[in-house]
Amino acid sequence: MDFHEYQRLALRSAAHTAKDRLLLNGVMGLCGEAGECIDVVKKHLFQGHDLDRDKIIDEAGDCLWYLAAAAAGLGVGLDEIAAGNIEKLRKRYPDGFQADRSVNREESLTT
Repeated sequence: MDFHEYQRLALRSAAHTAKDRLLLNGVMGLCGEAGECIDVVKKHLFQGHDLDRDKIIDEAGDCLWYLAAAAAGLGVGLDEIAAGNIEKLRKRYPDGFQADRSVNREESLTT
């Protein structure tokens, strides 16, 4: 499955199709689901729980759904977002990650 197919199939379960509603639901839901991911890690690190990989994978899928909705609300595909992110990372870290390049980033590459 590619990003285009995922986004098309995921949006079949969207409650609203208006772009402003998709965007708002997407960004709000993304925040909530990301919080659920970190809660699993918090319980593992600080409360003695086993790391529940399956729960994180499930919640990451929910994050992807909300990202797909937000993207649709902006009128873009997940593939476009992914390609733009890779291009940004190539410019920022042309030879792979380097801590010095992370700390001393050019202002034009901070987004």
